[in-house]
Amino acid sequence: MLQEIIDRSRRIVFFTGAGVSTPSGIPDFRGEGGLFSGEVEEGLTAEMILSRSFFYLHPEKFFAFYRARMLFPDALPNAAHRAIYALERAGKLRGVVTQNIDGLHKRAGNRLVYEVHGSVWENYCMDCNAFYGLEKILHSEGIPRCERCGGVVKPWVVLYGEAPDKYTCMGACREISNCDALIVAGTSLSVEPAASFLEYFHGKHLVVINREPTPADGGASLVIRGDAAEALGKLKIP
Repeated sequence: MLQEIIDRSRRIVFFTGAGVSTPSGIPDFRGEGGLFSGEVEEGLTAEMILSRSFFYLHPEKFFAFYRARMLFPDALPNAAHRAIYALERAGKLRGVVTQNIDGLHKRAGNRLVYEVHGSVWENYCMDCNAFYGLEKILHSEGIPRCERCGGVVKPWVVLYGEAPDKYTCMGACREISNCDALIVAGTSLSVEPAASFLEYFHGKHLVVINREPTPADGGASLVIRGDAAEALGKLKIP
């Protein structure tokens, strides 16, 4: 049935989460035994460390954790990313709205990507706004500093306590409101405000592909309880 929905749809949007990237070796942070499932240091959870306040109060500890646990520079796109890119090449994809910060959709070739929570591949100086790639974070020690002005180089990643970029959110909601098929893949839809973006969907087909139940299952045309890469990898795309 998924193949039939894909074949009949002309304006498809994907809404993706961590489950799309787990086959690439990136952990599902919210799954059982994942990064966010308990304390990572005595008295500290990952949510605490990855917060705006912790970043400003303890930047050295923040970057030590960030480098060790959040960066996967060698991860490669999997069958799910490749299928989504093939749909863009075929002219059937309106866009990808992703909660992931790993940049794998863009590495697969997709250009129409709305990274709601930012990307580890993009970093900027907090003083002069100079841009830096991921290498700046990987190849520096302690607090990364701008080569121009000496300011702190911050990842373009939405931390707890920060709001997502409004223009990215506006673009994501616009594409969702204009598509005829919305495919939700690899996300439990538990993180706001991104999960609320589904309220903008008024198209024909809502598809949910996830290992666990989601709040959107009841209103979906099709629910596939399984691995997103496996399900999408079976598609035949011209």
